[in-house]
Amino acid sequence: MARAIWKGAISFGLVHIPVSLVSATSSQRINFDWLDERTMDPVGYKRINKTTGKAIGREHIVKGVEHEKGHYVVIDEDEIKAAHPKATQTIDIFAFVEHDSVPLINFNKPYFLSPVRRGEKVYALLRETLKKTERIALAYVVIRTRQRLAAIMPRDAALVMMLLRWPAEVRSIETLDLHESVIDPDLSAKEIDMAERLVADMTTDWQGDEYRNTFDDNILALVDEKARAGEIKSVPEAEDTGEPRRSADVIDLTELLKRSLAGNKESASGSVKAKGDKKTKNSGRKPRKRASGK
Repeated sequence: MARAIWKGAISFGLVHIPVSLVSATSSQRINFDWLDERTMDPVGYKRINKTTGKAIGREHIVKGVEHEKGHYVVIDEDEIKAAHPKATQTIDIFAFVEHDSVPLINFNKPYFLSPVRRGEKVYALLRETLKKTERIALAYVVIRTRQRLAAIMPRDAALVMMLLRWPAEVRSIETLDLHESVIDPDLSAKEIDMAERLVADMTTDWQGDEYRNTFDDNILALVDEKARAGEIKSVPEAEDTGEPRRSADVIDLTELLKRSLAGNKESASGSVKAKGDKKTKNSGRKPRKRASGK
Protein backbone atom coordinates (compact mmCIF):
# COMPACT_ATOMS: atom_id res chain seq x y z
CA MET A 1 0.00 0.00 0.00
CA ALA A 2 1.29 3.48 -0.86
CA ARG A 3 2.45 5.62 2.08
CA ALA A 4 0.29 8.57 3.12
CA ILE A 5 2.11 11.89 2.67
CA TRP A 6 -0.43 14.00 4.59
CA LYS A 7 -3.21 13.41 7.10
CA GLY A 8 -6.05 15.72 7.99
CA ALA A 9 -9.69 16.20 7.02
CA ILE A 10 -11.97 17.42 4.28
CA SER A 11 -14.09 20.24 5.67
CA PHE A 12 -17.34 21.64 4.30
CA GLY A 13 -20.06 23.31 6.32
CA LEU A 14 -19.66 21.85 9.81
CA VAL A 15 -18.67 18.43 8.51
CA HIS A 16 -15.16 16.99 8.80
CA ILE A 17 -14.13 13.89 6.85
CA PRO A 18 -10.89 12.38 8.21
CA VAL A 19 -8.65 11.44 5.28
CA SER A 20 -5.07 10.66 4.34
CA LEU A 21 -3.45 11.86 1.13
CA VAL A 22 -1.76 9.30 -1.13
CA SER A 23 -0.06 10.12 -4.42
CA ALA A 24 -2.07 8.78 -7.34
CA THR A 25 1.00 8.72 -9.61
CA SER A 26 4.49 7.27 -9.47
CA SER A 27 7.56 8.69 -11.16
CA GLN A 28 8.84 6.40 -13.90
CA ARG A 29 11.67 8.70 -14.96
CA ILE A 30 15.14 7.19 -14.91
CA ASN A 31 17.23 8.85 -12.22
CA PHE A 32 20.86 9.32 -13.28
CA ASP A 33 22.95 9.96 -10.15
CA TRP A 34 26.29 11.75 -10.30
CA LEU A 35 29.14 9.49 -9.12
CA ASP A 36 32.90 9.76 -8.77
CA GLU A 37 34.16 7.17 -11.26
CA ARG A 38 37.21 6.46 -9.07
CA THR A 39 35.32 5.57 -5.88
CA MET A 40 31.63 5.42 -6.87
CA ASP A 41 30.94 8.03 -4.18
CA PRO A 42 27.91 10.30 -4.79
CA VAL A 43 28.80 13.73 -6.21
CA GLY A 44 26.99 16.77 -4.85
CA TYR A 45 26.57 20.36 -5.98
CA LYS A 46 29.03 23.11 -5.21
CA ARG A 47 27.94 26.65 -4.38
CA ILE A 48 29.68 28.94 -6.84
CA ASN A 49 29.66 32.73 -7.16
CA LYS A 50 28.64 33.05 -10.82
CA THR A 51 30.62 36.29 -11.23
CA THR A 52 33.93 35.30 -9.63
CA GLY A 53 33.68 31.56 -10.19
CA LYS A 54 34.79 30.97 -6.59
CA ALA A 55 33.13 28.67 -4.07
CA ILE A 56 31.02 30.41 -1.42
CA GLY A 57 30.11 29.24 2.07
CA ARG A 58 26.53 28.70 3.18
CA GLU A 59 26.84 31.47 5.76
CA HIS A 60 27.27 34.07 3.01
CA ILE A 61 24.22 33.03 1.00
CA VAL A 62 20.98 35.03 1.26
CA LYS A 63 17.72 34.79 -0.67
CA GLY A 64 16.54 37.62 -2.86
CA VAL A 65 13.78 38.43 -5.33
CA GLU A 66 14.68 40.33 -8.48
CA HIS A 67 12.64 43.55 -8.29
CA GLU A 68 14.11 45.09 -11.43
CA LYS A 69 16.79 43.88 -13.82
CA GLY A 70 19.94 43.45 -11.72
CA HIS A 71 18.29 44.79 -8.54
CA TYR A 72 17.22 42.46 -5.75
CA VAL A 73 15.21 42.68 -2.54
CA VAL A 74 16.69 40.41 0.15
CA ILE A 75 14.21 38.37 2.21
CA ASP A 76 15.45 36.63 5.37
CA GLU A 77 14.34 33.22 6.61
CA ASP A 78 12.03 34.61 9.32
CA GLU A 79 10.21 36.74 6.75
CA ILE A 80 9.84 33.74 4.46
CA LYS A 81 8.42 31.63 7.30
CA ALA A 82 5.96 34.39 8.23
CA ALA A 83 4.72 34.57 4.63
CA HIS A 84 3.84 30.89 4.53
CA PRO A 85 0.12 30.18 5.06
CA LYS A 86 -0.83 28.46 8.30
CA ALA A 87 -1.05 24.69 7.92
CA THR A 88 -4.54 23.83 9.19
CA GLN A 89 -4.47 20.13 8.25
CA THR A 90 -7.81 20.57 6.50
CA ILE A 91 -8.93 20.56 2.90
CA ASP A 92 -11.35 23.49 3.03
CA ILE A 93 -14.11 23.14 0.44
CA PHE A 94 -15.48 26.57 -0.51
CA ALA A 95 -17.60 25.79 -3.59
CA PHE A 96 -19.08 23.08 -5.81
CA VAL A 97 -18.95 23.49 -9.60
CA GLU A 98 -19.69 21.52 -12.74
CA HIS A 99 -16.76 19.38 -13.81
CA ASP A 100 -16.55 20.93 -17.27
CA SER A 101 -16.32 24.44 -15.84
CA VAL A 102 -12.71 23.89 -14.73
CA PRO A 103 -10.36 24.28 -17.74
CA LEU A 104 -8.39 21.12 -18.45
CA ILE A 105 -5.16 23.13 -18.60
CA ASN A 106 -5.55 23.98 -14.89
CA PHE A 107 -5.37 20.35 -13.79
CA ASN A 108 -1.95 19.53 -12.38
CA LYS A 109 -1.35 16.51 -10.13
CA PRO A 110 -3.73 13.85 -8.74
CA TYR A 111 -3.84 12.36 -5.25
CA PHE A 112 -6.05 9.68 -3.77
CA LEU A 113 -7.99 10.55 -0.62
CA SER A 114 -8.37 7.63 1.76
CA PRO A 115 -10.82 7.66 4.72
CA VAL A 116 -9.31 7.19 8.19
CA ARG A 117 -10.44 7.06 11.83
CA ARG A 118 -14.05 5.98 11.32
CA GLY A 119 -14.65 8.44 8.51
CA GLU A 120 -15.82 5.85 5.99
CA LYS A 121 -19.55 6.67 6.05
CA VAL A 122 -19.29 10.42 5.57
CA TYR A 123 -16.51 9.86 2.99
CA ALA A 124 -18.92 7.67 1.00
CA LEU A 125 -21.68 10.27 1.48
CA LEU A 126 -19.57 12.99 -0.16
CA ARG A 127 -18.54 10.67 -2.99
CA GLU A 128 -22.10 9.62 -3.79
CA THR A 129 -23.35 13.21 -3.55
CA LEU A 130 -20.73 14.38 -6.04
CA LYS A 131 -21.69 11.54 -8.40
CA LYS A 132 -25.41 12.23 -8.18
CA THR A 133 -25.09 16.00 -8.61
CA GLU A 134 -22.32 15.66 -11.24
CA ARG A 135 -20.28 18.25 -9.37
CA ILE A 136 -16.70 18.58 -8.16
CA ALA A 137 -15.62 20.41 -5.01
CA LEU A 138 -13.17 23.30 -5.07
CA ALA A 139 -10.97 23.62 -2.00
CA TYR A 140 -7.90 25.25 -0.47
CA VAL A 141 -5.24 23.05 1.11
CA VAL A 142 -1.76 23.64 2.50
CA ILE A 143 0.76 20.89 1.71
CA ARG A 144 4.34 21.24 2.95
CA THR A 145 3.82 24.95 3.74
CA ARG A 146 2.57 25.65 0.20
CA GLN A 147 -1.00 26.77 -0.32
CA ARG A 148 -2.75 25.02 -3.21
CA LEU A 149 -6.03 25.18 -5.07
CA ALA A 150 -7.62 21.75 -5.46
CA ALA A 151 -10.59 19.92 -6.94
CA ILE A 152 -12.14 16.88 -5.22
CA MET A 153 -13.95 14.44 -7.47
CA PRO A 154 -15.24 10.85 -7.34
CA ARG A 155 -13.43 8.03 -9.11
CA ASP A 156 -15.02 4.58 -8.81
CA ALA A 157 -15.21 3.85 -5.05
CA ALA A 158 -12.72 6.55 -4.06
CA LEU A 159 -12.29 10.30 -3.92
CA VAL A 160 -9.49 11.95 -5.87
CA MET A 161 -8.01 15.34 -5.06
CA MET A 162 -6.57 17.02 -8.14
CA LEU A 163 -4.19 19.89 -7.45
CA LEU A 164 -4.99 22.79 -9.75
CA ARG A 165 -2.76 25.47 -11.17
CA TRP A 166 -3.71 28.91 -9.96
CA PRO A 167 -5.48 30.81 -12.76
CA ALA A 168 -2.64 33.38 -12.70
CA GLU A 169 -0.18 30.58 -13.58
CA VAL A 170 -1.99 29.65 -16.80
CA ARG A 171 -1.16 31.67 -19.87
CA SER A 172 -3.87 32.95 -22.15
CA ILE A 173 -4.31 31.46 -25.61
CA GLU A 174 -3.76 35.00 -26.86
CA THR A 175 -0.04 34.61 -26.12
CA LEU A 176 0.14 32.34 -29.21
CA ASP A 177 -0.80 35.21 -31.54
CA LEU A 178 -2.73 32.81 -33.77
CA HIS A 179 -3.18 33.83 -37.40
CA GLU A 180 -6.67 34.54 -38.70
CA SER A 181 -6.36 31.49 -40.98
CA VAL A 182 -6.24 29.34 -37.82
CA ILE A 183 -8.96 31.18 -35.88
CA ASP A 184 -11.41 31.25 -38.78
CA PRO A 185 -10.19 28.58 -41.23
CA ASP A 186 -11.52 28.11 -44.75
CA LEU A 187 -12.25 24.37 -44.68
CA SER A 188 -14.30 22.57 -47.29
CA ALA A 189 -16.99 20.03 -46.42
CA LYS A 190 -14.92 17.35 -48.15
CA GLU A 191 -11.84 18.07 -46.03
CA ILE A 192 -13.86 17.95 -42.81
CA ASP A 193 -15.58 14.72 -43.88
CA MET A 194 -12.25 13.02 -44.67
CA ALA A 195 -10.75 14.14 -41.34
CA GLU A 196 -13.79 12.81 -39.45
CA ARG A 197 -13.53 9.46 -41.23
CA LEU A 198 -9.82 9.24 -40.37
CA VAL A 199 -10.61 9.92 -36.72
CA ALA A 200 -13.37 7.27 -36.81
CA ASP A 201 -10.97 4.71 -38.33
CA MET A 202 -8.37 5.37 -35.61
CA THR A 203 -10.81 5.48 -32.70
CA THR A 204 -10.25 2.81 -30.04
CA ASP A 205 -10.63 2.20 -26.31
CA TRP A 206 -8.10 3.43 -23.78
CA GLN A 207 -5.46 0.70 -23.43
CA GLY A 208 -3.18 1.96 -20.68
CA ASP A 209 -0.98 -1.14 -20.51
CA GLU A 210 0.12 -0.64 -24.11
CA TYR A 211 1.38 2.94 -23.75
CA ARG A 212 5.06 2.78 -22.85
CA ASN A 213 7.96 5.17 -22.37
CA THR A 214 10.43 3.57 -24.79
CA PHE A 215 13.42 5.54 -23.47
CA ASP A 216 12.91 4.20 -19.94
CA ASP A 217 12.36 0.68 -21.29
CA ASN A 218 15.60 0.84 -23.30
CA ILE A 219 17.63 2.16 -20.35
CA LEU A 220 16.22 -0.44 -17.95
CA ALA A 221 16.96 -3.20 -20.47
CA LEU A 222 20.55 -1.92 -20.71
CA VAL A 223 20.82 -1.87 -16.90
CA ASP A 224 19.61 -5.49 -16.72
CA GLU A 225 22.06 -6.52 -19.44
CA LYS A 226 25.01 -4.88 -17.65
CA ALA A 227 23.92 -6.34 -14.30
CA ARG A 228 23.81 -9.88 -15.74
CA ALA A 229 27.30 -9.30 -17.12
CA GLY A 230 28.52 -8.46 -13.62
CA GLU A 231 28.99 -4.74 -14.29
CA ILE A 232 27.74 -3.67 -10.86
CA LYS A 233 29.47 -1.30 -8.45
CA SER A 234 28.39 -0.61 -4.89
CA VAL A 235 27.27 2.87 -3.88
CA PRO A 236 26.74 3.89 -0.20
CA GLU A 237 23.06 4.36 0.58
CA ALA A 238 21.92 7.74 1.89
CA GLU A 239 20.43 7.68 5.37
CA ASP A 240 16.71 8.51 5.53
CA THR A 241 16.26 11.42 7.96
CA GLY A 242 12.63 12.19 7.14
CA GLU A 243 10.30 12.75 10.09
CA PRO A 244 6.70 11.48 10.10
CA ARG A 245 4.04 14.15 9.85
CA ARG A 246 1.67 14.70 12.75
CA SER A 247 -1.96 14.00 11.92
CA ALA A 248 -4.78 16.34 12.85
CA ASP A 249 -7.08 15.52 15.73
CA VAL A 250 -10.36 15.28 13.83
CA ILE A 251 -13.62 13.41 14.41
CA ASP A 252 -16.51 12.16 12.30
CA LEU A 253 -19.21 14.88 12.34
CA THR A 254 -21.85 13.45 10.01
CA GLU A 255 -24.66 14.65 12.25
CA LEU A 256 -23.62 18.27 11.61
CA LEU A 257 -24.85 18.09 8.01
CA LYS A 258 -28.31 19.07 9.12
CA ARG A 259 -27.03 22.00 11.18
CA SER A 260 -24.81 23.13 8.29
CA LEU A 261 -27.82 23.32 5.99
CA ALA A 262 -30.13 24.91 8.56
CA GLY A 263 -28.21 27.66 10.28
CA ASN A 264 -24.65 28.13 9.05
CA LYS A 265 -24.98 28.80 5.32
CA GLU A 266 -24.64 32.57 5.72
CA SER A 267 -21.71 32.48 8.18
CA ALA A 268 -19.85 29.88 6.13
CA SER A 269 -20.24 32.04 3.03
CA GLY A 270 -18.81 35.08 4.81
CA SER A 271 -15.87 33.07 6.15
CA VAL A 272 -15.03 31.76 2.68
CA LYS A 273 -15.12 35.27 1.21
CA ALA A 274 -12.74 36.52 3.89
CA LYS A 275 -10.35 33.68 3.19
CA GLY A 276 -10.47 34.35 -0.52
CA ASP A 277 -9.73 38.07 0.00
CA LYS A 278 -6.76 37.27 2.24
CA LYS A 279 -5.31 34.81 -0.23
CA THR A 280 -5.72 37.30 -3.09
CA LYS A 281 -3.67 39.89 -1.21
CA ASN A 282 -0.81 37.41 -0.86
CA SER A 283 -0.78 36.37 -4.52
CA GLY A 284 2.05 38.65 -5.61
CA ARG A 285 5.06 37.87 -7.73
CA LYS A 286 6.88 34.69 -6.77
CA PRO A 287 10.65 34.08 -6.91
CA ARG A 288 11.91 32.18 -9.89
CA LYS A 289 12.92 28.62 -9.10
CA ARG A 290 16.56 27.72 -9.64
CA ALA A 291 17.16 24.84 -12.06
CA SER A 292 18.96 21.86 -10.59
CA GLY A 293 21.37 21.56 -13.52
CA LYS A 294 21.40 17.84 -13.12
